[in-house]
Amino acid sequence: MTESTLKQKTANGLFWGSISNGAQQLISVVFGIYLARILNPSDYGLVGMLAIFTGIASTIVNSGFSVALTNKRDANPDDYNAVFWFTFWMGLFLYTILFFSAPLIARFYGRPELTDLSRVLFLSFFLGGISTVSYTILFKKLMVKQQALIEIISFLTACIIGLCLALKGFAFWALAIQSVSHVALSSLLRFIIVPWKPALTFRFSPLKQMFSFSFKLFLTQIFMQINAHFFSVILGKFYNAIQVGYYSQGQKWMAIGNSFVNGTITSVTQPVLVQMNKDKSRQINALRRLMRFGAFISFPLMLGLAFVGKEFIIVTIGDKWLPAVPFLQLFCIWGAAGFLGTLFTNLINTYGKSNIYMHVNIAIGLLQLITVVCMFSFGVFPMVTGYIVINFVGLLIWQHYVHQLIGLRLRDVLKDILPYLIVTIGCFFIAWLATKNIRNLYGLLIFKVVISATLYIVIMKLSNSIIFKESIGFLMNRIKK
Repeated sequence: MTESTLKQKTANGLFWGSISNGAQQLISVVFGIYLARILNPSDYGLVGMLAIFTGIASTIVNSGFSVALTNKRDANPDDYNAVFWFTFWMGLFLYTILFFSAPLIARFYGRPELTDLSRVLFLSFFLGGISTVSYTILFKKLMVKQQALIEIISFLTACIIGLCLALKGFAFWALAIQSVSHVALSSLLRFIIVPWKPALTFRFSPLKQMFSFSFKLFLTQIFMQINAHFFSVILGKFYNAIQVGYYSQGQKWMAIGNSFVNGTITSVTQPVLVQMNKDKSRQINALRRLMRFGAFISFPLMLGLAFVGKEFIIVTIGDKWLPAVPFLQLFCIWGAAGFLGTLFTNLINTYGKSNIYMHVNIAIGLLQLITVVCMFSFGVFPMVTGYIVINFVGLLIWQHYVHQLIGLRLRDVLKDILPYLIVTIGCFFIAWLATKNIRNLYGLLIFKVVISATLYIVIMKLSNSIIFKESIGFLMNRIKK
Protein backbone atom coordinates (compact mmCIF):
# COMPACT_ATOMS: atom_id res chain seq x y z
CA MET A 1 0.00 0.00 0.00
CA THR A 2 1.47 3.36 -1.04
CA GLU A 3 2.03 6.26 1.34
CA SER A 4 -0.76 8.38 -0.19
CA THR A 5 -3.22 5.47 -0.25
CA LEU A 6 -2.51 4.59 3.38
CA LYS A 7 -2.81 8.22 4.42
CA GLN A 8 -6.17 8.51 2.65
CA LYS A 9 -7.44 5.29 4.22
CA THR A 10 -6.30 6.53 7.62
CA ALA A 11 -8.09 9.86 7.15
CA ASN A 12 -11.27 8.14 5.94
CA GLY A 13 -11.02 5.70 8.82
CA LEU A 14 -10.72 8.49 11.36
CA PHE A 15 -13.63 10.32 9.72
CA TRP A 16 -15.99 7.36 9.71
CA GLY A 17 -14.72 6.26 13.11
CA SER A 18 -15.63 9.67 14.50
CA ILE A 19 -19.02 9.57 12.76
CA SER A 20 -19.77 6.13 14.17
CA ASN A 21 -18.59 6.82 17.69
CA GLY A 22 -20.03 10.33 17.72
CA ALA A 23 -23.44 9.06 16.64
CA GLN A 24 -23.36 6.21 19.15
CA GLN A 25 -22.38 8.49 22.01
CA LEU A 26 -25.06 11.02 21.05
CA ILE A 27 -27.61 8.20 21.07
CA SER A 28 -26.19 7.04 24.43
CA VAL A 29 -26.59 10.52 25.89
CA VAL A 30 -30.17 11.00 24.68
CA PHE A 31 -31.45 7.57 25.65
CA GLY A 32 -29.22 7.42 28.74
CA ILE A 33 -30.87 10.55 30.10
CA TYR A 34 -34.36 9.13 29.65
CA LEU A 35 -33.45 5.72 31.08
CA ALA A 36 -31.66 7.20 34.11
CA ARG A 37 -34.72 9.33 34.90
CA ILE A 38 -37.04 6.32 34.64
CA LEU A 39 -34.90 3.66 36.31
CA ASN A 40 -33.35 3.53 39.78
CA PRO A 41 -29.68 3.18 40.81
CA SER A 42 -30.37 -0.40 41.92
CA ASP A 43 -31.50 -1.34 38.38
CA TYR A 44 -28.13 -0.29 36.99
CA GLY A 45 -26.42 -1.92 39.94
CA LEU A 46 -27.95 -5.34 39.27
CA VAL A 47 -26.76 -5.31 35.67
CA GLY A 48 -23.36 -3.98 36.79
CA MET A 49 -22.90 -6.93 39.17
CA LEU A 50 -22.93 -9.30 36.20
CA ALA A 51 -20.45 -7.35 34.07
CA ILE A 52 -17.44 -9.32 35.30
CA PHE A 53 -18.95 -12.65 34.18
CA THR A 54 -19.91 -11.33 30.74
CA GLY A 55 -16.49 -9.69 30.31
CA ILE A 56 -14.52 -12.80 31.23
CA ALA A 57 -16.70 -15.08 29.09
CA SER A 58 -16.33 -12.74 26.08
CA THR A 59 -12.56 -12.81 26.50
CA ILE A 60 -12.47 -16.61 26.66
CA VAL A 61 -14.63 -16.89 23.54
CA ASN A 62 -12.38 -14.51 21.58
CA SER A 63 -9.16 -15.89 23.11
CA GLY A 64 -7.05 -13.21 21.43
CA PHE A 65 -7.67 -14.60 17.93
CA SER A 66 -9.16 -11.34 16.63
CA VAL A 67 -5.87 -9.50 17.19
CA ALA A 68 -3.90 -12.50 15.89
CA LEU A 69 -5.92 -12.50 12.64
CA THR A 70 -5.42 -8.75 12.27
CA ASN A 71 -1.66 -9.11 12.62
CA LYS A 72 -1.50 -12.05 10.20
CA ARG A 73 -1.04 -10.47 6.77
CA ASP A 74 -1.55 -13.74 4.88
CA ALA A 75 -4.68 -14.88 6.72
CA ASN A 76 -6.73 -17.23 4.54
CA PRO A 77 -10.27 -18.73 4.64
CA ASP A 78 -9.03 -21.71 6.68
CA ASP A 79 -7.76 -19.33 9.38
CA TYR A 80 -11.07 -17.46 9.50
CA ASN A 81 -13.07 -20.69 9.48
CA ALA A 82 -11.10 -22.21 12.37
CA VAL A 83 -11.56 -19.08 14.52
CA PHE A 84 -15.30 -18.93 13.73
CA TRP A 85 -16.00 -22.50 14.84
CA PHE A 86 -13.79 -22.15 17.89
CA THR A 87 -15.73 -19.07 19.05
CA PHE A 88 -19.06 -20.74 18.29
CA TRP A 89 -18.46 -23.93 20.29
CA MET A 90 -16.57 -22.20 23.08
CA GLY A 91 -19.35 -19.63 23.43
CA LEU A 92 -22.01 -22.34 23.56
CA PHE A 93 -20.02 -24.29 26.15
CA LEU A 94 -19.51 -21.26 28.42
CA TYR A 95 -23.12 -20.13 28.14
CA THR A 96 -24.29 -23.60 29.21
CA ILE A 97 -22.01 -23.52 32.26
CA LEU A 98 -23.10 -20.00 33.28
CA PHE A 99 -26.78 -20.83 32.64
CA PHE A 100 -26.67 -23.55 35.30
CA SER A 101 -24.42 -21.44 37.55
CA ALA A 102 -26.91 -18.56 37.63
CA PRO A 103 -28.48 -19.57 41.01
CA LEU A 104 -25.01 -19.60 42.59
CA ILE A 105 -24.31 -16.08 41.29
CA ALA A 106 -27.63 -14.88 42.70
CA ARG A 107 -26.86 -16.49 46.06
CA PHE A 108 -23.39 -14.89 46.18
CA TYR A 109 -24.89 -11.40 45.88
CA GLY A 110 -28.02 -12.22 47.87
CA ARG A 111 -30.28 -11.09 45.00
CA PRO A 112 -32.64 -13.87 43.71
CA GLU A 113 -33.63 -11.82 40.63
CA LEU A 114 -30.10 -12.25 39.26
CA THR A 115 -30.83 -15.87 38.32
CA ASP A 116 -33.13 -15.09 35.39
CA LEU A 117 -31.43 -11.79 34.61
CA SER A 118 -28.02 -13.40 34.16
CA ARG A 119 -29.39 -16.14 31.91
CA VAL A 120 -30.70 -13.50 29.50
CA LEU A 121 -27.77 -11.09 29.74
CA PHE A 122 -25.18 -13.83 29.18
CA LEU A 123 -26.57 -14.41 25.68
CA SER A 124 -24.65 -11.28 24.66
CA PHE A 125 -21.19 -12.85 24.88
CA PHE A 126 -22.28 -15.89 22.83
CA LEU A 127 -23.87 -13.76 20.09
CA GLY A 128 -20.93 -11.37 20.08
CA GLY A 129 -18.42 -14.19 19.90
CA ILE A 130 -19.75 -15.69 16.69
CA SER A 131 -19.26 -12.34 14.91
CA THR A 132 -15.57 -12.17 15.86
CA VAL A 133 -14.36 -13.11 12.38
CA SER A 134 -16.77 -10.79 10.57
CA TYR A 135 -15.69 -7.91 12.80
CA THR A 136 -12.00 -8.71 12.25
CA ILE A 137 -12.39 -8.71 8.46
CA LEU A 138 -14.09 -5.30 8.54
CA PHE A 139 -11.44 -3.99 10.93
CA LYS A 140 -8.46 -5.44 9.06
CA LYS A 141 -9.57 -4.06 5.69
CA LEU A 142 -10.27 -0.61 7.21
CA MET A 143 -13.94 -0.90 6.22
CA VAL A 144 -14.78 1.69 8.84
CA LYS A 145 -17.76 3.14 6.95
CA GLN A 146 -19.55 -0.22 6.89
CA GLN A 147 -18.69 -0.82 10.53
CA ALA A 148 -20.02 2.63 11.41
CA LEU A 149 -23.37 2.04 9.73
CA ILE A 150 -23.72 -1.36 11.42
CA GLU A 151 -23.03 0.07 14.88
CA ILE A 152 -25.30 3.11 14.46
CA ILE A 153 -28.26 1.06 13.20
CA SER A 154 -27.92 -1.72 15.79
CA PHE A 155 -27.28 0.63 18.71
CA LEU A 156 -30.17 2.97 17.88
CA THR A 157 -32.57 0.04 17.50
CA ALA A 158 -31.45 -1.47 20.80
CA CYS A 159 -31.83 1.84 22.62
CA ILE A 160 -35.38 2.25 21.31
CA ILE A 161 -36.21 -1.27 22.54
CA GLY A 162 -34.67 -0.52 25.95
CA LEU A 163 -36.56 2.76 26.34
CA CYS A 164 -39.89 1.18 25.39
CA LEU A 165 -39.39 -1.58 27.95
CA ALA A 166 -38.38 0.93 30.64
CA LEU A 167 -41.52 2.98 29.98
CA LYS A 168 -43.56 -0.21 30.34
CA GLY A 169 -42.07 -0.79 33.81
CA PHE A 170 -39.62 -3.59 33.03
CA ALA A 171 -36.93 -1.96 35.23
CA PHE A 172 -33.55 -3.73 35.02
CA TRP A 173 -34.88 -6.01 32.27
CA ALA A 174 -34.89 -2.99 29.95
CA LEU A 175 -31.12 -2.61 30.34
CA ALA A 176 -30.43 -6.33 29.87
CA ILE A 177 -32.59 -6.74 26.76
CA GLN A 178 -31.17 -3.52 25.30
CA SER A 179 -27.66 -4.92 25.67
CA VAL A 180 -28.51 -8.31 24.14
CA SER A 181 -30.46 -6.69 21.27
CA HIS A 182 -27.49 -4.46 20.38
CA VAL A 183 -25.06 -7.38 20.23
CA ALA A 184 -27.49 -9.64 18.33
CA LEU A 185 -28.34 -7.09 15.65
CA SER A 186 -24.76 -5.90 15.12
CA SER A 187 -23.59 -9.53 14.82
CA LEU A 188 -26.32 -10.29 12.28
CA LEU A 189 -25.54 -7.23 10.15
CA ARG A 190 -21.80 -7.99 10.13
CA PHE A 191 -22.54 -11.55 9.04
CA ILE A 192 -24.74 -10.27 6.19
CA ILE A 193 -22.38 -7.53 4.96
CA VAL A 194 -19.05 -9.37 5.10
CA PRO A 195 -18.68 -11.56 1.97
CA TRP A 196 -16.86 -14.31 3.90
CA LYS A 197 -19.08 -17.11 5.23
CA PRO A 198 -18.05 -20.11 7.37
CA ALA A 199 -17.70 -23.55 5.80
CA LEU A 200 -19.15 -26.64 7.45
CA THR A 201 -15.85 -28.48 7.11
CA PHE A 202 -12.92 -27.00 8.98
CA ARG A 203 -9.51 -27.67 10.49
CA PHE A 204 -8.30 -26.45 13.87
CA SER A 205 -4.64 -26.61 12.81
CA PRO A 206 -4.56 -22.89 11.85
CA LEU A 207 -5.30 -22.07 15.49
CA LYS A 208 -2.01 -23.67 16.52
CA GLN A 209 -0.07 -21.16 14.39
CA MET A 210 -1.76 -18.23 16.15
CA PHE A 211 -1.88 -19.81 19.59
CA SER A 212 1.48 -18.62 20.98
CA PHE A 213 0.54 -15.01 20.26
CA SER A 214 -3.18 -15.17 21.06
CA PHE A 215 -2.77 -17.17 24.28
CA LYS A 216 -0.79 -14.39 25.93
CA LEU A 217 -3.41 -11.87 24.86
CA PHE A 218 -6.07 -14.19 26.22
CA LEU A 219 -4.45 -14.44 29.67
CA THR A 220 -3.89 -10.71 29.72
CA GLN A 221 -7.45 -9.85 28.79
CA ILE A 222 -8.84 -12.24 31.39
CA PHE A 223 -6.85 -10.41 34.03
CA MET A 224 -7.92 -7.04 32.59
CA GLN A 225 -11.59 -8.03 32.76
CA ILE A 226 -11.23 -9.04 36.41
CA ASN A 227 -9.39 -5.80 37.08
CA ALA A 228 -11.97 -3.68 35.24
CA HIS A 229 -15.02 -5.13 36.99
CA PHE A 230 -13.91 -6.19 40.46
CA PHE A 231 -15.20 -2.89 41.87
CA SER A 232 -18.73 -3.91 40.89
CA VAL A 233 -18.20 -7.24 42.67
CA ILE A 234 -16.80 -5.59 45.82
CA LEU A 235 -19.54 -2.96 45.95
CA GLY A 236 -22.27 -5.50 45.19
CA LYS A 237 -21.03 -7.94 47.85
CA PHE A 238 -19.99 -5.60 50.67
CA TYR A 239 -22.16 -2.55 49.99
CA ASN A 240 -25.39 -2.71 47.94
CA ALA A 241 -26.86 -2.43 44.44
CA ILE A 242 -27.47 1.32 44.90
CA GLN A 243 -23.77 2.00 45.48
CA VAL A 244 -22.92 -0.11 42.41
CA GLY A 245 -25.45 1.99 40.50
CA TYR A 246 -23.78 5.29 41.45
CA TYR A 247 -20.36 3.90 40.55
CA SER A 248 -21.65 2.44 37.26
CA GLN A 249 -23.45 5.65 36.31
CA GLY A 250 -20.35 7.77 36.87
CA GLN A 251 -18.25 5.33 34.85
CA LYS A 252 -20.90 5.11 32.15
CA TRP A 253 -20.96 8.83 31.34
CA MET A 254 -17.18 8.93 31.26
CA ALA A 255 -17.19 5.90 28.97
CA ILE A 256 -19.51 7.65 26.50
CA GLY A 257 -16.97 10.40 25.91
CA ASN A 258 -14.00 8.06 26.14
CA SER A 259 -15.53 5.64 23.63
CA PHE A 260 -15.78 8.44 21.09
CA VAL A 261 -12.06 9.21 21.43
CA ASN A 262 -10.73 5.67 21.73
CA GLY A 263 -13.17 4.23 19.20
CA THR A 264 -12.20 6.82 16.60
CA ILE A 265 -8.48 6.17 17.08
CA THR A 266 -8.73 2.39 17.47
CA SER A 267 -10.65 2.07 14.20
CA VAL A 268 -7.42 2.74 12.27
CA THR A 269 -4.43 2.45 14.63
CA GLN A 270 -3.47 -1.22 14.49
CA PRO A 271 -4.12 -1.84 10.76
CA VAL A 272 -2.20 1.32 9.85
CA LEU A 273 0.77 0.63 12.14
CA VAL A 274 0.99 -2.96 10.89
CA GLN A 275 1.52 -1.57 7.37
CA MET A 276 4.53 0.41 8.63
CA ASN A 277 6.31 -2.29 10.64
CA LYS A 278 9.36 -2.20 8.37
CA ASP A 279 9.78 1.58 8.50
CA LYS A 280 10.14 2.82 12.09
CA SER A 281 10.50 6.50 11.11
CA ARG A 282 7.12 6.38 9.36
CA GLN A 283 5.69 4.54 12.33
CA ILE A 284 6.93 7.16 14.79
CA ASN A 285 5.50 9.98 12.65
CA ALA A 286 2.16 8.20 12.36
CA LEU A 287 2.02 7.47 16.09
CA ARG A 288 2.88 11.06 17.03
CA ARG A 289 0.26 12.34 14.62
CA LEU A 290 -2.34 10.09 16.25
CA MET A 291 -1.22 11.28 19.71
CA ARG A 292 -1.71 14.92 18.72
CA PHE A 293 -5.10 14.12 17.24
CA GLY A 294 -6.07 12.23 20.41
CA ALA A 295 -4.95 15.08 22.67
CA PHE A 296 -6.76 17.60 20.46
CA ILE A 297 -10.14 15.93 21.01
CA SER A 298 -9.67 14.01 24.28
CA PHE A 299 -8.50 16.78 26.64
CA PRO A 300 -11.32 19.28 25.95
CA LEU A 301 -13.96 16.54 25.76
CA MET A 302 -13.07 14.47 28.83
CA LEU A 303 -11.79 17.23 31.11
CA GLY A 304 -14.73 19.34 29.94
CA LEU A 305 -17.14 16.66 31.13
CA ALA A 306 -15.41 16.69 34.52
CA PHE A 307 -15.58 20.50 34.56
CA VAL A 308 -19.38 20.56 34.08
CA GLY A 309 -19.99 17.20 35.80
CA LYS A 310 -22.22 18.41 38.62
CA GLU A 311 -24.39 20.65 36.45
CA PHE A 312 -24.57 17.99 33.74
CA ILE A 313 -25.75 15.23 36.09
CA ILE A 314 -28.38 17.37 37.86
CA VAL A 315 -29.76 18.93 34.67
CA THR A 316 -29.90 15.71 32.65
CA ILE A 317 -30.70 12.80 34.97
CA GLY A 318 -31.69 14.52 38.21
CA ASP A 319 -30.67 15.06 41.83
CA LYS A 320 -31.05 11.37 42.71
CA TRP A 321 -27.78 10.71 40.80
CA LEU A 322 -25.73 13.43 42.55
CA PRO A 323 -23.55 10.87 44.42
CA ALA A 324 -22.32 9.68 40.98
CA VAL A 325 -20.64 13.05 40.25
CA PRO A 326 -17.31 12.40 42.10
CA PHE A 327 -16.95 9.08 40.29
CA LEU A 328 -17.68 10.76 36.96
CA GLN A 329 -15.09 13.48 37.52
CA LEU A 330 -12.42 11.07 38.70
CA PHE A 331 -12.91 8.71 35.77
CA CYS A 332 -12.88 11.63 33.32
CA ILE A 333 -9.40 12.68 34.53
CA TRP A 334 -8.14 9.24 33.63
CA GLY A 335 -10.24 9.12 30.45
CA ALA A 336 -8.56 12.29 29.16
CA ALA A 337 -5.19 10.48 28.94
CA GLY A 338 -6.48 6.96 28.31
CA PHE A 339 -6.07 7.25 24.54
CA LEU A 340 -2.29 7.10 25.03
CA GLY A 341 -2.55 3.64 26.54
CA THR A 342 -4.67 2.54 23.57
CA LEU A 343 -2.07 3.81 21.09
CA PHE A 344 0.89 2.33 22.97
CA THR A 345 -0.66 -1.13 23.39
CA ASN A 346 -1.78 -1.21 19.75
CA LEU A 347 1.76 -0.48 18.62
CA ILE A 348 3.21 -3.16 20.91
CA ASN A 349 0.74 -5.72 19.53
CA THR A 350 1.65 -4.88 15.92
CA TYR A 351 5.14 -6.21 16.71
CA GLY A 352 3.67 -9.42 18.07
CA LYS A 353 4.97 -8.60 21.56
CA SER A 354 2.10 -10.25 23.38
CA ASN A 355 4.50 -11.19 26.17
CA ILE A 356 5.06 -7.49 26.96
CA TYR A 357 1.33 -6.87 26.70
CA MET A 358 0.64 -9.70 29.14
CA HIS A 359 3.35 -8.94 31.70
CA VAL A 360 2.65 -5.20 31.90
CA ASN A 361 -1.12 -5.60 32.18
CA ILE A 362 -0.78 -8.23 34.89
CA ALA A 363 1.72 -6.05 36.79
CA ILE A 364 -0.59 -3.02 36.58
CA GLY A 365 -3.58 -5.12 37.59
CA LEU A 366 -1.81 -6.57 40.62
CA LEU A 367 -0.76 -3.10 41.73
CA GLN A 368 -4.37 -1.94 41.45
CA LEU A 369 -5.69 -4.92 43.40
CA ILE A 370 -3.14 -4.35 46.17
CA THR A 371 -4.01 -0.64 46.23
CA VAL A 372 -7.74 -1.31 46.48
CA VAL A 373 -7.23 -3.82 49.33
CA CYS A 374 -5.06 -1.30 51.20
CA MET A 375 -7.63 1.48 50.68
CA PHE A 376 -10.72 -0.65 51.42
CA SER A 377 -11.13 0.58 54.99
CA PHE A 378 -11.09 4.23 53.83
CA GLY A 379 -14.18 3.89 51.64
CA VAL A 380 -15.21 3.65 47.98
CA PHE A 381 -13.88 6.96 46.66
CA PRO A 382 -10.31 6.50 48.01
CA MET A 383 -10.28 3.00 46.49
CA VAL A 384 -11.24 4.36 43.08
CA THR A 385 -8.66 7.16 43.42
CA GLY A 386 -5.88 4.65 44.06
CA TYR A 387 -7.06 2.59 41.10
CA ILE A 388 -6.84 5.64 38.79
CA VAL A 389 -3.37 6.63 40.04
CA ILE A 390 -2.01 3.19 39.12
CA ASN A 391 -3.49 3.62 35.62
CA PHE A 392 -1.30 6.71 35.14
CA VAL A 393 1.73 4.79 36.38
CA GLY A 394 0.87 2.18 33.77
CA LEU A 395 1.10 4.79 30.99
CA LEU A 396 4.74 5.42 31.89
CA ILE A 397 5.44 1.69 31.73
CA TRP A 398 3.80 1.38 28.30
CA GLN A 399 5.77 4.35 27.01
CA HIS A 400 9.00 2.74 28.20
CA TYR A 401 8.39 -0.32 26.03
CA VAL A 402 7.29 1.79 23.05
CA HIS A 403 10.60 3.65 23.37
CA GLN A 404 12.45 0.33 23.30
CA LEU A 405 10.60 -0.79 20.17
CA ILE A 406 10.66 2.34 17.99
CA GLY A 407 12.62 4.97 19.94
CA LEU A 408 9.71 7.26 20.90
CA ARG A 409 10.94 9.33 23.85
CA LEU A 410 8.84 10.54 26.78
CA ARG A 411 9.76 14.15 26.02
CA ASP A 412 8.40 13.68 22.49
CA VAL A 413 5.11 12.43 23.93
CA LEU A 414 4.91 15.40 26.30
CA LYS A 415 5.85 17.79 23.50
CA ASP A 416 2.94 16.49 21.42
CA ILE A 417 0.23 16.49 24.09
CA LEU A 418 1.08 19.21 26.63
CA PRO A 419 0.13 22.21 24.42
CA TYR A 420 -3.42 20.84 24.13
CA LEU A 421 -3.59 20.16 27.87
CA ILE A 422 -2.38 23.66 28.78
CA VAL A 423 -4.81 25.33 26.38
CA THR A 424 -7.69 23.19 27.67
CA ILE A 425 -7.02 23.98 31.35
CA GLY A 426 -6.58 27.67 30.53
CA CYS A 427 -9.94 27.76 28.73
CA PHE A 428 -11.69 26.11 31.67
CA PHE A 429 -10.09 28.52 34.15
CA ILE A 430 -11.30 31.54 32.20
CA ALA A 431 -14.76 29.98 31.85
CA TRP A 432 -14.86 29.32 35.61
CA LEU A 433 -13.95 32.95 36.36
CA ALA A 434 -16.60 34.20 33.93
CA THR A 435 -19.37 31.98 35.34
CA LYS A 436 -18.63 31.67 39.09
CA ASN A 437 -21.42 34.08 40.03
CA ILE A 438 -24.11 32.36 37.95
CA ARG A 439 -26.57 30.51 40.18
CA ASN A 440 -28.98 29.08 37.62
CA LEU A 441 -27.85 25.52 36.82
CA TYR A 442 -29.04 25.58 33.21
CA GLY A 443 -27.36 28.92 32.56
CA LEU A 444 -24.19 27.79 34.32
CA LEU A 445 -23.96 24.61 32.23
CA ILE A 446 -24.60 26.41 28.94
CA PHE A 447 -22.18 29.27 29.56
CA LYS A 448 -19.41 26.98 30.80
CA VAL A 449 -19.66 24.90 27.63
CA VAL A 450 -20.03 27.82 25.21
CA ILE A 451 -17.21 29.92 26.68
CA SER A 452 -14.80 26.99 26.95
CA ALA A 453 -15.50 25.69 23.45
CA THR A 454 -15.29 29.13 21.85
CA LEU A 455 -11.97 29.91 23.54
CA TYR A 456 -10.53 26.53 22.56
CA ILE A 457 -11.46 26.93 18.89
CA VAL A 458 -10.18 30.51 18.74
CA ILE A 459 -6.84 29.59 20.33
CA MET A 460 -6.42 26.60 17.99
CA LYS A 461 -7.08 28.83 15.01
CA LEU A 462 -4.82 31.70 16.14
CA SER A 463 -1.98 29.31 16.99
CA ASN A 464 -2.17 27.75 13.50
CA SER A 465 -2.63 24.25 14.93
CA ILE A 466 -1.92 21.79 12.11
CA ILE A 467 -4.23 19.14 13.55
CA PHE A 468 -7.03 21.71 13.84
CA LYS A 469 -6.52 22.90 10.26
CA GLU A 470 -6.39 19.38 8.84
CA SER A 471 -9.44 18.24 10.82
CA ILE A 472 -11.53 21.22 9.70
CA GLY A 473 -10.26 20.96 6.12
CA PHE A 474 -11.00 17.25 5.86
CA LEU A 475 -14.43 17.72 7.43
CA MET A 476 -15.33 20.50 4.99
CA ASN A 477 -14.22 18.39 2.04
CA ARG A 478 -16.39 15.51 3.21
CA ILE A 479 -19.36 17.84 3.61
CA LYS A 480 -18.87 19.22 0.08
CA LYS A 481 -18.74 15.69 -1.33
